[in-house]
Amino acid sequence: MAWFKRKEKGITTPTEDKMDIPKGLWYKSPTGKIIDADELARNLFVSPEDGFHVRIGSSAYFQILFDNNEFVELDKNMTSKDPLHFVDTKKYADRLKDVMEKTKLKDAVRTAVGKSKGKELVICCMDFAFIGGSMGAVVGEKIARGIDHAIKNQLPFVMISKSGGARMMEAAYSLMQLVKTSVKLAQLAEAKLPYISLCTDPTTGGTTASYAMLGDINISEPGALIGFAGPRVVRDTTGKDLPEGFQTAEFLLEHGFLDFITPRKELKDKINLYIDLIQNNEIR
Repeated sequence: MAWFKRKEKGITTPTEDKMDIPKGLWYKSPTGKIIDADELARNLFVSPEDGFHVRIGSSAYFQILFDNNEFVELDKNMTSKDPLHFVDTKKYADRLKDVMEKTKLKDAVRTAVGKSKGKELVICCMDFAFIGGSMGAVVGEKIARGIDHAIKNQLPFVMISKSGGARMMEAAYSLMQLVKTSVKLAQLAEAKLPYISLCTDPTTGGTTASYAMLGDINISEPGALIGFAGPRVVRDTTGKDLPEGFQTAEFLLEHGFLDFITPRKELKDKINLYIDLIQNNEIR
């Protein structure tokens, strides 16, 4: 009965060693387009085949917007606490420790000051990789301090949102950040300093309900998901079918919630253009 049994080992070469193309050299977009990873990076992580904007983090946005990638990070060692001793599938304290080790980030937002097209500005940028870019007390505090720095030094303020909303592990502490950031932005407006809000994929929940939609000019990258509750919740609540493209950047632009949709390659020029126009400065 040995006819159906392999007497000797068959192919033993590890798959990784057999591949003609090293693992990770290609990226497949949601529309099925295959892009060389190096080409994708050179194109600011935008697919040249279909224009799809791959999610990127604060490091990439800082490199795009700051001249020569030179900036000073503010409050970079601020970390979240666990005052509620929250536990879901694991302790919140353990989750924070794990995600900090995995992402090498301290929390879901980074704040920096530097020059963009020769003039200083403050940029706060969220990182979705850190617990879905969720907004906790540290996120609210770092944004508030970034706005304070802008007011103190008379600088424009840019907020780059990429978030699933409020961080449930911090409960009411998280919800308080909506008020804190909104008040700080009101102070920025009183100081007559520009605020440009960039919504990226995804911008949802409490982030959308506060600072993400309070810009002097609200812009977005193409195709970004922007909304408060998810489509399923909206559909179940209203009992109606949702229109095509609901909660995409293009849908929001058409219905007046956004001022412009700006491709990633144009972000630096456009953001500085809007700042110059608001401040009645010479266009750079």
